[in-house]
Amino acid sequence: MTLEKITMPQLGESVTEGTISKWLVSPGDHVNKYDPLAEVMTDKVNAEVPSSFTGVIKELIAEEGDTLEVGQVICTMEVEGNATATASSDSEEKTEKDKKDSAPSQEIKENKGKARYSPAVLKLSQEHDIDLTLVDGTGKDGRITRKDLLKIIESGNIPKASNEATVQTNQTVENKPAAPVAAVAAKPSTPTVNIPTLPGDIEIPVSGVRKAIANNMLRSKHEAPHAWTMMEVDVTNLVEYRDSIKSDFKKREGFNITYFAFFVKAVAQALKEFPQINSMWAGDKIIQKKDINISIAVATDDALFVPVIKNADDKSVKGIAKEIFDLANKVRTGTLKADEMQGGTFTVNNTGSFGSVQSMGIINYPQAAILQVESIVKRPVVMNNGMIAVRDMVNLCMSLDHRVLDGLICGRFLQRVKQILENISNETSVY
Repeated sequence: MTLEKITMPQLGESVTEGTISKWLVSPGDHVNKYDPLAEVMTDKVNAEVPSSFTGVIKELIAEEGDTLEVGQVICTMEVEGNATATASSDSEEKTEKDKKDSAPSQEIKENKGKARYSPAVLKLSQEHDIDLTLVDGTGKDGRITRKDLLKIIESGNIPKASNEATVQTNQTVENKPAAPVAAVAAKPSTPTVNIPTLPGDIEIPVSGVRKAIANNMLRSKHEAPHAWTMMEVDVTNLVEYRDSIKSDFKKREGFNITYFAFFVKAVAQALKEFPQINSMWAGDKIIQKKDINISIAVATDDALFVPVIKNADDKSVKGIAKEIFDLANKVRTGTLKADEMQGGTFTVNNTGSFGSVQSMGIINYPQAAILQVESIVKRPVVMNNGMIAVRDMVNLCMSLDHRVLDGLICGRFLQRVKQILENISNETSVY
């Protein structure tokens, strides 16, 4: 038998880490190649990690709730020798290698698991100054888990680390396998904010999804110099046209034709005419993307997901409406896949769905801009003939990365979106 290591895969472009949300296997389980091993949260989406081999689960290296870098070991499997070797001599060499590789793990087991700490445990202990040598673990072989530390933190009875204990903890880290140590050293711990908790206050642990959102938003605000611009659009004709066809459309197609579908279509068309907007900052160069893939923000009660409408410029209003319906459904039912979150080049956010009339969005990194479509509201407007009329008006609010884009090109882009929307009529086809 050969001991193989299963590592955290890269489940999307620019994804550097993942959080184990749920293990689907246990030590001793027999799994086939491609069987799901665990559910992983990465950059706002749940995905399953498939097995690379057929064999028996030996050890789960990571705990549920642990966040690991791409390439770090999450579990080990015992695989029959002929799966990876073709000669007995090769098998013997691999067996000797595996013995050496597993030696630290065996030593750890002899210490009942208390000498090895996951990155999440180390991070929490450092943030709250917890002496891990004084903590009794409830994990396998007495291993300390993230849940153990959260329980201690909630109780307020924290065993503080002395200088000597800190030295011991650092020595423990040095004895860890190379990849986890690199992960701990490479990422500074999040600063702890000491806020007094009063009776009646509720402490809510930060979930993996919320942490991913926070990290991406923080990176965007730190790296991209944001600028903002807004344009007012008269969508009276659009409202009248959509309202006149929505009932027949729903009966014929089985889903709603929304205002938002018209906005996404207009944006996709304008991006084709202004490809500079469809760009990304890459340090020493700007990458202008060929495909127009529109990310749309879909919120749940406690998280935000950004699925992607691929090649939106090639789709009709009906095709875009269908994708919006399907993707939103997948988000709310928890069936959205990782590849449905990847490849976005520009984001359109339907902030008007909850009544907003003006907002400044944070750019969806590494894209160069995001457009907020606000509420359509009736307002008195002075027309060209000097008369006042009640019109359906909407604000389009755009945030841009000033390293990539300037006000002039963004203004022209928004003017084109405005022109497309204001020229929708009863003759406009949604097919």
